[in-house]
Amino acid sequence: TFQRQLQQSDCQNVLMKKVFDTYMLFLQINQSAAALKHVFAALRLFVGKFPSAFFQGQADLCGSLCYEILKCCNHRSRSTQTEASALLYFFMRKNFEFNKQKSIVRSHLQLIKAVSQLIADAGIGGSRFQHSLAIINNFANGDKQMKNVNFPAEVKDLTKRIRTVLMATAQMKEHEKDPEMLVDLQYSLANSYASTPELRRTWLESMAKIHARNGDLSEAAMCYIHIAALIAEYLKRKGLFSMGWPAFLSITPNIK
Repeated sequence: TFQRQLQQSDCQNVLMKKVFDTYMLFLQINQSAAALKHVFAALRLFVGKFPSAFFQGQADLCGSLCYEILKCCNHRSRSTQTEASALLYFFMRKNFEFNKQKSIVRSHLQLIKAVSQLIADAGIGGSRFQHSLAIINNFANGDKQMKNVNFPAEVKDLTKRIRTVLMATAQMKEHEKDPEMLVDLQYSLANSYASTPELRRTWLESMAKIHARNGDLSEAAMCYIHIAALIAEYLKRKGLFSMGWPAFLSITPNIK
């Protein structure tokens, strides 16, 4: 009935947010496994009908949905885990199709951010969550329609990176009283995201906070210079800034 209103401004409107928030309530309040099955089916239809709400414009809806689905991937019920994994796979596939079969950058980014949040909020990462990651990989391997494109490889890369974040975070917890080791782990995590500037920036900011907390101000400054250089390089490639990272060479040769 309200499809036209929901599609206004590429689905970036107040009504869409209200409808989406109602859907999210079903995942935020405890439901029976039978009810959740219908919620996942409804969400598949919703994402299928309004992909631009998730894969265009602001990333808020995409991020919220990724967070709630990942939480369900850690559910006690095996059937709910499987349903959540199937929805997540469908969501990534829709992202790939929406991007004209080029990439799943948005869902990749939002899923990694959601994993980082969930580690703190819900302590994910145990066998239940690993089981869900394995289900998603199996979907990617068995999807005949996607055999000749790079989508299965992107899904595998994403699940591998999620495991890396989980492992690194577990190690960080172990070394939280050893600031140098902690920063070293943060640094290797930031390096693993050299190809995803927004996530690299997230981990560099996290590193800067640890340095500042320990009174290592020149090291914190170095993190911020790297963040600034990343942004400068991004703006240069967008044609909005002429210099890129060399703008910071006069401050430190380390910027290379």
